[in-house]
Amino acid sequence: MQKIYSKPIKIELIKKRVSEIKEKGGIAALSGTPQAAIKFRETLRDSDLDLFFLQGTVVSTQHVGTNGQESLDIEDLCKSLDIPIIAGNCVTYEVAKRLMKAGVAGLMVGIGPGAACTSRGVLGIGVPQATAISDCSSARDDYFNESGKYIPIIGDGGIVTGGDICKCIACGADAVMIGSPIARATTAPGNGFHWGMATPSQILPRGTRIEVGSTGSLERILKGPALLDDGTHNLYGAIRTSMSTLGAKNIKEMQNVEIVIAPALLTEGKVYQKAQQLGMGK
Repeated sequence: MQKIYSKPIKIELIKKRVSEIKEKGGIAALSGTPQAAIKFRETLRDSDLDLFFLQGTVVSTQHVGTNGQESLDIEDLCKSLDIPIIAGNCVTYEVAKRLMKAGVAGLMVGIGPGAACTSRGVLGIGVPQATAISDCSSARDDYFNESGKYIPIIGDGGIVTGGDICKCIACGADAVMIGSPIARATTAPGNGFHWGMATPSQILPRGTRIEVGSTGSLERILKGPALLDDGTHNLYGAIRTSMSTLGAKNIKEMQNVEIVIAPALLTEGKVYQKAQQLGMGK
């Protein structure tokens, strides 16, 4: 993976892949770091993109360049690109509020708890997901009251089961970003393996290629019927059943249920690493 990522990105391939997705009727979403946003700004403008995910280990309102590199002003990026920009990751009320004021269309919340990510162990940076989502959701609500603009919060990291998704929503999330559960689909391109978004740098790698296996079709994982009783099949059904159990009619009502913080049943997002003694699970 490090060798693959060390290859220079070819601009013509970015445009080609976007065109292929659009021709098939898909939604073309491109993900890049602040450095990539600076380097490929013109490509982003020229491509027929639907969404741009601005992703880094930690994202703030301004990426400061080093050694004479250009800095990225996220507010300027949001104004100059005629597409929604989803930014992340962040974990605090203050940064979430700043990013919303800068013009992002959505915000990813979480640093380091992913199944394949080791940022917390390597860098010592991160906030437990329940706290991070709760704090950033409070920023969303306050910003909405001030501006009338609603910026969705996306829980991102260590979300494996239907129960994880439900807890994210109860803490205030509008949506979730999930990797390893989808990587378990029989049609996933990883063929039973998952790498995730963790940095594959040769200098300071913060990710592990984990084996998640293949447990069923994508439809079975999302909609059922479930073959497994560990919460990794029929994720939609889990949300519906949890909502009915809580007496919530919709996502907004579920965001307002009472929650109690208790010791985690499993270490956040490290189920596969611990079982296979990989990365931080050794």
